Amino acid sequence: MTTTRSIIDVFERACDRFADSPAYSALGHTLTFRKLEALSRDFAAWLQNDAGLEHGDRVAIQLPNLLQYPVVVFGALRAGMVVVNINPLYTDRELEDQLNDSGAKALVVLENFAHHAADIITKTSLQQVVVTQVADLHPFPKRPLINAVVKYIKKAVPAFKFANSQHLRRVLRRGEDLELFPPIFNANDLAVLQYTGGTTGVAKGAMLSHQNLVSNMRQIKKHLPEVFEEAVHTYCAPLPLYHIYAFNLHLLCSMSSGNHSVLVPNPRDLASLTKVFKDYPITGFMSLNTLYNALLNNDDFKAVELKHLKYCSAGGMAMMADTMRRWFEHAGCEILEGYGLTETSPVVAINPVGRVQPGSIGIAVPDTEVKIVDDQGHDLPEGEAGELCVRGPQVMMGYWQRPEETSKVLSPSGWFSTGDIATIDKNGYLRIVDRIKDMISVSGFKVFPNEVEDVATLHPRILECAAVGVPCESTGEAVKLVVVSNSSELTEEDVRAFCREHLTAYKVPKIVEFIDELPKSNVGKVLKRKLRERH
Repeated sequence: MTTTRSIIDVFERACDRFADSPAYSALGHTLTFRKLEALSRDFAAWLQNDAGLEHGDRVAIQLPNLLQYPVVVFGALRAGMVVVNINPLYTDRELEDQLNDSGAKALVVLENFAHHAADIITKTSLQQVVVTQVADLHPFPKRPLINAVVKYIKKAVPAFKFANSQHLRRVLRRGEDLELFPPIFNANDLAVLQYTGGTTGVAKGAMLSHQNLVSNMRQIKKHLPEVFEEAVHTYCAPLPLYHIYAFNLHLLCSMSSGNHSVLVPNPRDLASLTKVFKDYPITGFMSLNTLYNALLNNDDFKAVELKHLKYCSAGGMAMMADTMRRWFEHAGCEILEGYGLTETSPVVAINPVGRVQPGSIGIAVPDTEVKIVDDQGHDLPEGEAGELCVRGPQVMMGYWQRPEETSKVLSPSGWFSTGDIATIDKNGYLRIVDRIKDMISVSGFKVFPNEVEDVATLHPRILECAAVGVPCESTGEAVKLVVVSNSSELTEEDVRAFCREHLTAYKVPKIVEFIDELPKSNVGKVLKRKLRERH
């Protein structure tokens, strides 16, 4: 029996078994597993021989969902390096902080965002910068045509200048002539430095080992065997691959199963996303509440026949009951809501196919222990709400160079404290009540924003909303609901009156604010910190 010690063991086996099957598509071009293996090998050989990097050095990747992303990720790992995922939309300060915190020696960046790196590179430890254009892995004549449109017609490439940089296509050509020396991996070797979202303050790098990520891949596939049946599925991938949810689903689960992922560079571009459903026989769709909701309100998407779609999943934020219902009515496909964190590689629990419990995040994936504890760390019985704690092979090794922060959330016995309030029933189904930090205290009574939001979105004139706690002299905190409406006639009192029909008095929003668009991360999570700051 072959021993799997690393992501690369999984990758090379998949490339051998599914060589001529499509692996990834983007912007109308497809890479087979055979081509993916060859290109990643060339990049790995260049890193080992010409880049001046050593085993364990960090390679930062600042790319959207393009074909270059899997090539560079698997290439860096095959060279024995550690991947550092970086959000392409980071500001100069955020980029500088993450590069310096990770100690990255190399950066691969799309030219559209390269000006940020060019502005701060002298303040970092970067030794190599590799720049790529949108269509670099497309064939001629599409490649120069697409790149010219992006640069000269759309004017999406701000000016930048590096004292010394390489172009990805030249790097890959150079790698063809170089030898690759397969590194020896230990299962506990660091594979990915995955920085937490930053929505709660300063981002921390979760250290995810090869074992963490491969274990979670296996857990997901064992839990959802139908969703990852081998070499039969085509998945739509709109969520950024640099986010751990999409990273595991599309770079590990899909890849190892010999399935095809169609990458969408910009999830906010609903026209491009809709085109993917028109052009490909999409059988699986991994998304989150805000994107499901946006599609349901898009006329072009609603006209698309989803005859191939079988499996949908959601994570990253709570699914609204109304969105779940409307999606099922439109697509005839249940959404398998799940739950995970950056620190757990990421999946902890998900609803099994055919056994979905609406409002629940499902049951823990195999080989995962969960428990609910009170403020003192004591176990709570079924049905009582408390902090969710997780233990399993997918739990991170710790935070990069932050032992004190690690000790706050990771016990010596391996239990990870999630910071989420949850309940568990007799059948093992978990329900997330809310984030501990987001809980609102009104005159000492606990109000969970998710509950208020779930009720408010049932109103036909509310497209989406977010509830936050704001200071109040009389009650300590008050509930504020920020609303995006499809009608200019909806009033604050209309919203409050609707909520009074379904919520106890102290949970009814005291303040209602209308806004054109909720502030969100690039993944689509609502940034509640910004809403509190607005107030």
